[in-house]
Amino acid sequence: MSEPQAPQETGTYDVIVLGAGPVGQNVADHARAAGLSVAVVERELVGGECSYWACVPSKALLRPVIAVADARRVDGARQAVTGRLDTDGVFARRNRYVSDWDDSGQARWVKSIGADLFRGHGRLDGPRRVTVTGNDGAVRTLMARHAVAIATGSRPVLPAIPGIEEARPWTNRHGTDSSTVPARLAVVGGGGVGVEMATLWQGLGSKVTLLVRRRLLPRMESFVGELVAQGLRDAGADVRIGTQITSLRRPDPDGPVTLTLDDGSELEADEVLFATGRTPATDDIGLDTIGLTPGAWLDVDTTCLVQGVDGAWLYALGDVNHRALLTHQGKYQARTAGDAIGARAAGRPLDDGAWGDHATTADQQAVPQVFFTDPEAGAVGLTAEQAEAAGHRVRTVDLDFNAAQGANLYADGYRGHARLVVDLDREVLLGVTFVGPGISELLHSATIAVAGEVPLKRLRHAVAPFPTVSEIWLFLLAAYQRDKEAPRTASA
Repeated sequence: MSEPQAPQETGTYDVIVLGAGPVGQNVADHARAAGLSVAVVERELVGGECSYWACVPSKALLRPVIAVADARRVDGARQAVTGRLDTDGVFARRNRYVSDWDDSGQARWVKSIGADLFRGHGRLDGPRRVTVTGNDGAVRTLMARHAVAIATGSRPVLPAIPGIEEARPWTNRHGTDSSTVPARLAVVGGGGVGVEMATLWQGLGSKVTLLVRRRLLPRMESFVGELVAQGLRDAGADVRIGTQITSLRRPDPDGPVTLTLDDGSELEADEVLFATGRTPATDDIGLDTIGLTPGAWLDVDTTCLVQGVDGAWLYALGDVNHRALLTHQGKYQARTAGDAIGARAAGRPLDDGAWGDHATTADQQAVPQVFFTDPEAGAVGLTAEQAEAAGHRVRTVDLDFNAAQGANLYADGYRGHARLVVDLDREVLLGVTFVGPGISELLHSATIAVAGEVPLKRLRHAVAPFPTVSEIWLFLLAAYQRDKEAPRTASA
């Protein structure tokens, strides 16, 4: 590897963006729309983790699995599903959606908005200063007049378990870019990545064992994890909750891996995938040159301006600020921050009060999340437990989806559940949770209701078309109204 060379040239831009994933692209786009000059720095592929190893490839791979599962729930269609998935076709579909890991199209888009793309490792080198080390060792120095935006994302964390290096485990990257189906796959972790990878590889033909310390999808309502676990078991997966790994061994690099569990038993698998958390990719971007801690999450205000840095010039967007490790939420932050950068550069006042144009209020009150399991799981806002902990006086409304005829027409024997978390003092929704087939496309209606703080009295006038799954809204609101009007005993 060649030694870094002395800086060759200096370029000055209004805004420098570290990271060209969806988050970096969005802040660059909005800064350019404000008339600012922008440099974008990327050390891997333009498009980032989401485009090549996370959201896009996982959804491309999961869609055939879920489509077949949905067909099997409809009499007349299930009889037509007589074979297994064509894994070559599934992998080819994934490859198309990741452009065969060729980022030239996304690189052209960055240039099309008028931003300059620099390929290499970008590091801060003091206030408003960034060095970019190219693959050839050449170093360029860039200066920012107004802002540097950090959008470098996160990377998977592997636990310190004896034998983990020998085991050569998969992470989300292996889980989405592999084109070989292991006969036996152990998946460790019950969060979103864990349950999606278990769903995916079980559907592609692996015998999946999912190992979870506590419960599935622990940040959602408890019934969600229960239904997702049952769906995995129905598909043939072995779901073990309350299980920990104490060691691993793989003496033959081409042989199976053996997991020793905390009850003393052993599990043999052809591959093991760890989905046990993420850490910010901030360890080698020069944070120490501006008084911050390398490898730390970055604390930001409502405009995504990093706290503890003088001069109002450093922003942190997406995973690195640890608010919500979700691509769509990072893009929301990027749009908001890009507009705030433009306003500050022009000397305009900021609209950074709650729900203002330059405020990321939804990060606290209306974060939507969807996991493409079978059944799908989606939620926005607060769980009942979170709402009560925040001091709200709440009431929950729970219904099974088969209360709506549209759900029963969507799938014979439709199995799913919905919950509203109602703020009793304002009669608006604090949170909504859905779990069931096809609910991912239903979640945005809930997000609008929560983010818009739509009064339930008005929401009752939003007529759901018949016969659709969305009719569940009518039944949930009617159930709340009946409960509200029911006479209460003195003890109640």
